[in-house]
Amino acid sequence: MVRRSGRILRFDEVRGYGFIVPDDGGQDVFVHANDLGDDKSAFGPGTAVEFEAMEGERGPKAFAVRLAGGGARTATATEPSRSTVPLNDDGLCDVLTPGEFRQELTELFLQRSPDLTGTQMLRLRDGILALAQKHRWVDE
Repeated sequence: MVRRSGRILRFDEVRGYGFIVPDDGGQDVFVHANDLGDDKSAFGPGTAVEFEAMEGERGPKAFAVRLAGGGARTATATEPSRSTVPLNDDGLCDVLTPGEFRQELTELFLQRSPDLTGTQMLRLRDGILALAQKHRWVDE
């Protein structure tokens, strides 16, 4: 197995799992609390980690996860907090209504690309919503 590095996208201590964004790109990697080698409370959004991964039933799954470089966190005020990113007990994300999805996209655009015009945001949001509806990522 190859050791990889990444950052915690989100981790819910209560439910005992979260996701890692790999530094080398690719799909987010599921991580369960039992696979964390350090204090579970140290794994908040933005925490640098090293891990190994294998293919699980629903995609990549991390194991042997440990804090990287002393576990420095680089979370910013624009990153989601653990309390604002709901996770279901089965490891899947909540399915949003089209209105909720539009609101989430608008907030994301404002946080990540505040220089976009309103017209650009609406075009992007409508295009992404159409894609999400096509794949049934949102409720009708």
